[in-house]
Amino acid sequence: MRTAVSICLFFTLMLSNGSLFGRANPETSTRGLADTVGFAHRSWQMDSVMARIRSRNRDDLLRTQQPVGTAWRAAICPHDDYAYAGWLYPAVLRNIKARTVIIFGVAHKAWRYGLENRLVFDSFSTWRGPYGKVTVSPLRNETIRRLPADMAVVHDAAQTTEYSVEAMIPFLQYQNRDVEIIIILVPPMNYERMQAISQHLAKALFAAIKRNNLRWGEDIAILISSDAVHYGDEAWDGHNFAYFGTDSRGNALAESHDREIISSCFEAELTTEKIARFYSYTTKPDNFNESRWSWCGRYAIPVGLLTALYLQRLEKSVPLTGVPIAYATSISQPHLKVDDLGMGQTAIATPRHWVGYPAIGFR
Repeated sequence: MRTAVSICLFFTLMLSNGSLFGRANPETSTRGLADTVGFAHRSWQMDSVMARIRSRNRDDLLRTQQPVGTAWRAAICPHDDYAYAGWLYPAVLRNIKARTVIIFGVAHKAWRYGLENRLVFDSFSTWRGPYGKVTVSPLRNETIRRLPADMAVVHDAAQTTEYSVEAMIPFLQYQNRDVEIIIILVPPMNYERMQAISQHLAKALFAAIKRNNLRWGEDIAILISSDAVHYGDEAWDGHNFAYFGTDSRGNALAESHDREIISSCFEAELTTEKIARFYSYTTKPDNFNESRWSWCGRYAIPVGLLTALYLQRLEKSVPLTGVPIAYATSISQPHLKVDDLGMGQTAIATPRHWVGYPAIGFR
């Protein structure tokens, strides 16, 4: 949805973390911010954003409420500007009850670093949040140690320039000041590679959960960051994503296609067939680097959900059930006022340039 990080900001962030590649310096082990425009980064901004969401979107939030006690074991949440997607964050994240949240993010800049076919971790000890530093769970290092060497890499430069995971951290910290995180970026890979990596990751998490006497859903949860379709023929860096055209009929068809993907891939019991179907919907079969339908989470979602599915099988727990909570787009309703909070929009939202937003829980 958003424009590229400026060259100036990019090098400022890189220098603050020690080097362009490799790990952070011990003295500067707090991960900074890639986006100070679309997301809240101060406590008073976050307090105001939540107050405005509750006031303006009260009916929307009430419609998305789940039964008392619902705790997602996994969830899919958008990561676009709060002005556009703000109310969808609490709609899905309020049922993340766990203290430790494993966030699967999009690796938008994987091409810059030649990253593919491996999970991308960071080495930071904390991440910056609006209410103070957010601790990285010690389970991260334990998980990395349990993974085959060719399936994971620690790459702070790629992590530092990625905004898709930091979008959700302010909301998570708002509802739980003690939240801990593990961040995993998922770069391009084919479906067979996703299956292999997810099986190993699920085994590593299962072992860590057992060793630390944790309960999935109560103590630890999986969260996947992804916007839905990126649509239109304007301001997409030369790309044309207007699959059906940009008149009212074409935009309606695009939204309908997004809803079809959500209902056929994520609703009711989660299966490997549904996850493979999502991959087929969004990724070209002959070239996994190219999108067929432009969901930016076309790698993060399958890896996150396959990991959840394999973890459920290892636990022999009840099957994961998908609950589509809501769907919206950047032009489907009035935008949240944020300009007086020192925030804004990172890209336009028009009938020729818009983004879809999925909000889905798995209990």
